[in-house]
Amino acid sequence: QVQLVESGGGLVQAGGSLRLSCAASGRTFTNYYMGWFRQAPGKEREFVATINRSGGSTYYADSVKGRFTISRDNANDTVDLHMNSLKPADTAVYYCAAGRRGYAYTLKKDDYDSWGQGTQVTVSS
Repeated sequence: QVQLVESGGGLVQAGGSLRLSCAASGRTFTNYYMGWFRQAPGKEREFVATINRSGGSTYYADSVKGRFTISRDNANDTVDLHMNSLKPADTAVYYCAAGRRGYAYTLKKDDYDSWGQGTQVTVSS
């Protein structure tokens, strides 16, 4: 099992940018594909972005494509989410997740095995 801790959340105005980070520990980081999910009040947790083990492949939800960028630094066991052109609809608790199933990466939350505690992102209009 890998332990995950998110950081970098906060309050930002619409159109602004924010950078979330996720620090991993406990297992070999390169064994895991990584993902970011988010959950707004009254809604289920939804997929945001994912990245494969090497960092060479990524995939994004349509709602964030072109605005968010996921990246990983395997030397430092971290994965980041760079968020640009933020909208009030992006307001949610953002969760980092890790998985090691037989996929390069996946959009399905059930295919992730470890989760961070979440970090709040609030975008004001």
